[in-house]
Amino acid sequence: MLNESICYRDGKLFCDDVPIADIVTETGTPVYIYSKRRTLDNLKHIQTAFAALNPHIHYSAKANANLAVLGAIIGAGAGVDAVSAGEIHRALLAGAAAEEIVFAGVGKTADELTYALEQSVGWINVENMGEMKLIDTIASRQNRPPARVALRFNPDVTADTHPNIATGHGGAKFGLSAEVIRDILARQAEYPNIQIEGIHIHIGSQLHNTAATQQAVEATLELIAPYPAIRTVNIGGGLPVAYSPEEHIPDWETFASALTPLLMGYTVMLEPGRSIIADAGILVASTLYVKEQAGQSFLITDASIAELIRPALYEAHHEIVPVKEPSTVSTQPYHVVGPVCETTDVLGRGVRLPKMEPGDLVAVLTAGAYGMVMASNYNQRPRPPEVVVLEDGQSWQIARRRETWDDLTRYEL
Repeated sequence: MLNESICYRDGKLFCDDVPIADIVTETGTPVYIYSKRRTLDNLKHIQTAFAALNPHIHYSAKANANLAVLGAIIGAGAGVDAVSAGEIHRALLAGAAAEEIVFAGVGKTADELTYALEQSVGWINVENMGEMKLIDTIASRQNRPPARVALRFNPDVTADTHPNIATGHGGAKFGLSAEVIRDILARQAEYPNIQIEGIHIHIGSQLHNTAATQQAVEATLELIAPYPAIRTVNIGGGLPVAYSPEEHIPDWETFASALTPLLMGYTVMLEPGRSIIADAGILVASTLYVKEQAGQSFLITDASIAELIRPALYEAHHEIVPVKEPSTVSTQPYHVVGPVCETTDVLGRGVRLPKMEPGDLVAVLTAGAYGMVMASNYNQRPRPPEVVVLEDGQSWQIARRRETWDDLTRYEL
């Protein structure tokens, strides 16, 4: 949705103090644009909301791994939550200290774990007993202190979110049951090259109430109560953002007030991603054609499922607005679609817009998270550029150039 950074002024859509149309003149469309100012304000907001717990915040790089974005967040004092060796590599390139990186993920390979241990990452979140054995074996070959790990607990709690992004119920692939965790803790001597110091939970993304999170934290604290050596609780991410004015979500202060009384006295880690970057980013597209068919109006744009897969993958809603503020309140519904040869290539259905013409620009809002990181070259489409408007609000830079046709074939033999 529109906010202090993504807003209309004098009939034009701005990112901070820069007119979107001015950026598009130089970059073309489609293009992702991020506000560094909004990104850092969101981080500060979360830090303030949870201040009583003094949490160690690790930004979830899977939400948006652009190096300029990562560098800004790291520079503001956050660590990084990585779910692959590639994300660890990016975090280090962006300036993260190795000890401020948490390595998570349900299927870490031996090569990835070797790399993580060689880099001396701060934490590894363990998801199965086989992984424990593999970490111990790899660590035994290295002349290093024991690997510090947290055990990821699956509390069998169903989060109030889309089922495709719920991770804490018993049928999910993520985490360890209470029984398995107790077994591991009873046999710690079998893992001499591992130091178990924490417990990790993450029941899902875009959580719509605090009850399930509170229930999961309570179950976690009950589980670790007999183990005084475990004093670090990583409560994951999941802090929600609103994708439409009608979406009712608890604010971050509500989450903090629900969890703070439970977690006082523990070292707390928090892994926000979407909540930091989502509403700081937009995807801008140009209208190619307006097509009337079967009593419906189709706004065919040059952005597609290849650039933003969330609507097709999660039935996700994004507000879509014209870059030029309408001079009239008169609007009509459009199905905003892309050029890719898939029926699901739809960015929004029944989107109310003023009368649109070819060349008119639209902005897909709240697209900073799980947008470009999930983009593909489907239909041999070069991925779009990414632009960052700097913290001064007036200057901007291309943080990733647009791919070319040559890029699409560069690695083929």
